[in-house]
Amino acid sequence: MKNRIIKKITYCAVLIALGMVLPFLTGQIPEVGSALSPIHIPALLAGFTVGPVWGGLCAFIIPILRSLIFIMPPLFPKALAMAFEMAAYAAVCGILQRNLPKSIGHLYLSQISAMLAGRIVYGIVFALFTMNNPDINYGFTAFIMGSFVEAVPGIVLHLAIVPPIVLALRKARLTVE
Repeated sequence: MKNRIIKKITYCAVLIALGMVLPFLTGQIPEVGSALSPIHIPALLAGFTVGPVWGGLCAFIIPILRSLIFIMPPLFPKALAMAFEMAAYAAVCGILQRNLPKSIGHLYLSQISAMLAGRIVYGIVFALFTMNNPDINYGFTAFIMGSFVEAVPGIVLHLAIVPPIVLALRKARLTVE
């Protein structure tokens, strides 16, 4: 039991560090970074590697810590809304991984479900945070455009990168869940 907790803490630390570093790959071109969303990759991996609770906590920390250290994304409302979104990613990945067979098809199903749930959570939280701000016009169209249409490159990237990493980690017996 103690060994599992130490592993989970260690994996979370590595994934949080990855969440700090990955956005620098696209940081020079903010539009590319926004489209590819590299910060979401560690959140998805967290759910698959350490489970829904630890993964959700780890994923929640990433955007807030990155905002506090590097001032990107802005803490309010963006980083806080992203924290809830990424926690949902990890929690849904972890829950579905526990309850579905460990096949490649179910891995993709878990990730796609998590990405949909996370984007819905982001839309709700961002709308709640900005509803009394007349300077921010965030409606259903903005939600669909930002979370789905403009996010297609990131969705494709995440679907191409995360499952092979998870499969390799499983094969090497490096997942705690």
